[in-house]
Amino acid sequence: MNLKSFASDNYSGIHPKILDAIVKANLAHASAYGADELTKTAITKFKEHFGSDREIFFVFNGTAANVLGLASVTESYHSIICADTSHLYVDECGAPEFFTGAKLTTIKTTDGKLTAALIKPHLIGFDNQHNSQPKVISIANSTELGTVYKPDEIKALADLAHEHAMLLHLDGARLSNVAASLGLSLKEISFDLGVDLLSFGGTKNGMLLGEAIIFKDASLAKGFKYRRKQGMQLASKMRFISAQFLELLSNNLYLENAKQANKMAKLLAEKIKNIPDLEIVSA
Repeated sequence: MNLKSFASDNYSGIHPKILDAIVKANLAHASAYGADELTKTAITKFKEHFGSDREIFFVFNGTAANVLGLASVTESYHSIICADTSHLYVDECGAPEFFTGAKLTTIKTTDGKLTAALIKPHLIGFDNQHNSQPKVISIANSTELGTVYKPDEIKALADLAHEHAMLLHLDGARLSNVAASLGLSLKEISFDLGVDLLSFGGTKNGMLLGEAIIFKDASLAKGFKYRRKQGMQLASKMRFISAQFLELLSNNLYLENAKQANKMAKLLAEKIKNIPDLEIVSA
């Protein structure tokens, strides 16, 4: 019997088209550390989806994408505001605080989603040398509870952040699923709404490994190539990550995979909703 687990999307295999892209990238020698043509082409493809001014960097995993991205825009005296259910707080073994030195300020939510009303009481202590200085609002879309921010909700958080000279970070490990759910493009649910930096997931959407860190512009990404190396996330054979992303973002494969995942989640909810003693808390 071929059992399937609902414990995590990390349990599933590699999409056949992506696996084939890895094989094709293995047929010849290529320049190392991202100087190869596949990586250049993949970055161009990212800019087609997210905007021409973006700065894109590939890393191995999602924790690195979140942590190194945040480390590049914070100082040790800053604070990062996030939901108490966020991957940043719950599932990254203290890496955000360890590598950034910044404080995580967590907020309790009912559905995993932050709002301006929830955040405003924590926007205190600016210019007070005794307080950590609020610098980043970090959200995940979709959230760890499976809920989805609507565009106006993200826009409101971006506006709030920018009013206080702060930044909005988006953990987009499952951003493709959000695009499929809302029927919008990747750019329309991120940078068009005021997001400043985001992590874009590959592992959660059919890839073997690889995540992308995307900065709004070069000013936010200043010096990041050195930080990535210090963070031990510079792949020598980067073409094998790039080949996967190039395949994922071509011919809407990212959307096809996400639509299938969303469809199966709805099917699961439909099948179990009438089981006694089970309650679906997010749908």
